[in-house]
Amino acid sequence: MKNEEYEIMFRAEREHWWYQGMEVVSRRLIEKYYPKAGTLKILDAGCGTGGMTAVLGEYGLVYGLEISPLALGFCRRRNQVNLSCGSVDRLPFHSDRFDLIASFDVLCIKGLDDERVLEEFRRVLVPGGRVFLRLPACPWLRGAHDRAVDIGQRYRIDSLRKKIIEAGLLVEHLTYANMWLFPLAVLKRGLELILPSQKGSDLTWSMGWLNGIFKTILSSEAHLVSRMTLPIGLTAVAIARKI
Repeated sequence: MKNEEYEIMFRAEREHWWYQGMEVVSRRLIEKYYPKAGTLKILDAGCGTGGMTAVLGEYGLVYGLEISPLALGFCRRRNQVNLSCGSVDRLPFHSDRFDLIASFDVLCIKGLDDERVLEEFRRVLVPGGRVFLRLPACPWLRGAHDRAVDIGQRYRIDSLRKKIIEAGLLVEHLTYANMWLFPLAVLKRGLELILPSQKGSDLTWSMGWLNGIFKTILSSEAHLVSRMTLPIGLTAVAIARKI
């Protein structure tokens, strides 16, 4: 990913509707299985600039792994520790170490072998440990944002289920998320075909007063996402367990 996108991400994680709404959704999913103030050993695999690393710290001791030294620098600006520079397809950790692995928008990165990554996740999980995945959905929605942040692929939940099972993990929950705003995303991707191509990611757009509205809409899905399988959405979400 381009260096400037990390700085954009660092700022956006504090206020952008997508990050804020997804934080609400992610908390609800985690708390379906684990209490706050727990003693979990957690790996934030591909932690980026560390916005969710801080959230995960409310559930246990978090280790952040990121391949970009620049991104790790932003994590340190958040006063985060236990940081490692490395790739998710060659995890620098012993086997059977973590109770929970959270990996958000990482398996989809261009050039990564997602099947290899899932096998690595299984290796470093303790028996009964879980992996929490969040990934861009719907391959036909690939657009300017994907190119800006090096997203190599988007997922359908049926193909994601297959990959998780083949890695030796048991799927416990699998659904789409960000369903209510899905029609707007389809409209935007359609407009990209006829309007001049945007230069950066969607995070560069100034949302103004819409930011709070979109955050509320996305946050409202948290209960549904944690309890059922939504039929469509911009994001694929999975919880799987090592057996």
